[in-house]
Amino acid sequence: MSQTPETALVLFSGGQDSATCLAWALERYGRVETVGFDYGQRHRVELACRAAFREGLAAAFPGWATRLGPDHLLDATVLKSLGQTAMTEEVEIEMQSNGLPSTFVPGRNLLFFTLAAPLALRRGASVLIGGMCETDYSGYPDCRAVTLKSQEKTLQLGLGSDILIEAPLMHIDKARTWALAESLGGEALVGLVTEHTHTCYLGDRARRHDWGYGCGNCPACELRASGWVRWQAAR
Repeated sequence: MSQTPETALVLFSGGQDSATCLAWALERYGRVETVGFDYGQRHRVELACRAAFREGLAAAFPGWATRLGPDHLLDATVLKSLGQTAMTEEVEIEMQSNGLPSTFVPGRNLLFFTLAAPLALRRGASVLIGGMCETDYSGYPDCRAVTLKSQEKTLQLGLGSDILIEAPLMHIDKARTWALAESLGGEALVGLVTEHTHTCYLGDRARRHDWGYGCGNCPACELRASGWVRWQAAR
């Protein structure tokens, strides 16, 4: 990838996708900062994974370490107060009458970008990077390319800024996300993603699989595991 001197702010949850996006950004931009969000998530163990992954990344990749700036954590717990979802309460993960899974948190990504954009401006960042994907996803409407393009325009108008939103995983499946991590940082990066990121909706860090930690049965685990199997088969 060609390097640019710009500063990017990565929406870094502590999961596989955003961790891969962080590596992608460090390869591409002159300075990269990260931001996470506490929204009362059921799997808040992902927040604890963030520091370990950043530290491991800096230790394994000294070139990236020089470009890795501070981390920020923002309070987005207002989402929990707006209504019950399987991502914020101990309720069953199931499909709802509206065709969306109960893990959908209405407005989550919209709020994340709305909070991240002014932080980016204050930090001198001109690019926001998120791990949203509409290829392997659960039907969340705020993970679609058209949604992010619309929000990018809204942020530009509302903030009087040319800030951009990038979603490098938008059109690739989970198998290709594993492959992208390998292409960016080889086995070292794949190992960090496997060991120090968290995707399981139930927050299970007790069970270790080839693809990482998780219950192995929730939609997030199934997606991550199937992507791993397909990636391994294609190597």
